[in-house]
Amino acid sequence: MTLIATIMMITTLLSGVLILVSFWLPQMNPDTEKLSPYECGFDPTGSARLPFSLRFFLVAILFLLFDLEIALLLPLPWAYQLPNPLMTITWAATILILLTLGLVYEWLQGGLEWAE
Repeated sequence: MTLIATIMMITTLLSGVLILVSFWLPQMNPDTEKLSPYECGFDPTGSARLPFSLRFFLVAILFLLFDLEIALLLPLPWAYQLPNPLMTITWAATILILLTLGLVYEWLQGGLEWAE
């Protein structure tokens, strides 16, 4: 029990010290460039509140979906070490087939076309 109490005391003390140091170390000297919404060194030419194209969001969501596919398929090489790797390979093939069918459907519906 004393080990847990010691660990809790050390982590609380360390967290408190880090919080105090983070308040003292940074220099707060805001200027107009840092306070601007762009922070890239030039004055904005238009409004920052212009709406984005819906196609941009569609392509962004498709990118995230296929990026997630890579994360789901990452453990696939280790499936061969399992006693029954066929089930893992079947689920991976199911994921790939569903994503491919979704991509083909979006392509045929014209969702990936930038110009009308």
